[in-house]
Amino acid sequence: MTNPQENFMDPSRIAADLAGRLKSFSVSGIDVEGIMAGQQKNIEALAAASRTAMDSLNAVGKRQSEILQETMSQTAHSLETLGKVGSPLDLTAKQAEFAKEGFERALGNMRELAEMVTKAQHTTMDTISHRVSESLDELKQSASKTTPSPAPKTKRVEATGHASS
Repeated sequence: MTNPQENFMDPSRIAADLAGRLKSFSVSGIDVEGIMAGQQKNIEALAAASRTAMDSLNAVGKRQSEILQETMSQTAHSLETLGKVGSPLDLTAKQAEFAKEGFERALGNMRELAEMVTKAQHTTMDTISHRVSESLDELKQSASKTTPSPAPKTKRVEATGHASS
């Protein structure tokens, strides 16, 4: 059974649907095939950017889960260690040590997650930016290939109201 999300984000299916719609509009001087090719590239770029974003989201979620497991394990170890400490002074010192280590670990984890998200954003935006640039180049090339039809010759009307050639 196919995944509805895969069908929705299938660039070839979307491009085929768009091609079918564009072919019904036949206008002289417009390169429908070129437009379809450009749109297919746009759709593929958006699909690639979406896949990158989804993959990154999954990676961040997986890493958050790992961090939670590490934190729970460390907390259990800390509680076990605190239970074996003798004097109240030693207990306080150990609690302060664990709090400092936990805080530093939390900051490191937040930094790691922020870097993962930032990298994903840059990769996604680079994909889209590259395609926008290509698309503008394609539009420029298409416009340079299209030559405007010459303006029709009109008869000049003089002040007397008679047409002259």
